[in-house]
Amino acid sequence: MVERDEASSVAYLCSPGGEVHGAVWLANHLTAPEVVDLARLNAGAPPLMPRPNTRHPEGRHALGQLTTLWFEEGDGVALYENDELLAVIPGWADMSRGMPGYARDAIGETPFAWALPEALEGLQPRLTHARAYWQWRNSEGSWASFQQFVMGHLDRTVGPAGRYWDASGERLPTVGITERPPYGKRGFTILSTVGMSCQRMPTVEQWIDRPRAYARIELAVATHGDPREAALLLVWLAQYPWHSVTWLGHGHTAKWYHEPSTFPLGGQYDGVIMLADANDKPDMSGFGFGGEAVRWLWLEPWNGEA
Repeated sequence: MVERDEASSVAYLCSPGGEVHGAVWLANHLTAPEVVDLARLNAGAPPLMPRPNTRHPEGRHALGQLTTLWFEEGDGVALYENDELLAVIPGWADMSRGMPGYARDAIGETPFAWALPEALEGLQPRLTHARAYWQWRNSEGSWASFQQFVMGHLDRTVGPAGRYWDASGERLPTVGITERPPYGKRGFTILSTVGMSCQRMPTVEQWIDRPRAYARIELAVATHGDPREAALLLVWLAQYPWHSVTWLGHGHTAKWYHEPSTFPLGGQYDGVIMLADANDKPDMSGFGFGGEAVRWLWLEPWNGEA
């Protein structure tokens, strides 16, 4: 969201509920004050950048045509003015820690914006990747091709496919669920998501030193019961990382959103724990996308204890 009044313009990165995750000053449209205008801030108006920290101390005209470029993870965004990079609010922006985002016309580091030119060496590869990713993702046949690759990998590792369900509804990213009935010596059904690994999860790099090894996942669940019941766990979590702006990894837990008596795998469980290595489950490793390995996380019933 971009907010503007007669004095300045600011961009905000918000959740669907309106919670602000990042904010960056874009431009003054009046002569810059010598120091921070606290009265303006206290009144809830967009900030004016002080004179020492703006490339246009006399102010500049209103913003031109604005377009956005989202990071692949969906937790950061670049803002362009007339096709020229104007500002970036990355996933690691945090106003509480004094990291608001980067602006083209900012000088130095302030609570309102950090200078963009000094950060371009690190940001430009991210933006180049993001543009290429969304061009591919929006191209005709991209999803069908990716889906075919995942299904082929699962054919080889856990046997022939059964039914297939859409887990997306009308929301993005697109994710499906494939059923793999008992096969060979395996006496249980395996269900796997198809599509989570097509998009990197948000915030991984903020917690993990080697994010490339953990940013792409699919979820799986094994059941001796009705596969349609177990599939509810995958419908529940398939789009969770992007809608909650978080990531899922080995040892993570998720609390079931309803009463324990309704838990799809039976029993009085509080939720699930996610395990990358399950000794009694098939090894589904060996698939990659975007030059990064995809990890399958098994969902196991969890009773709320560590």
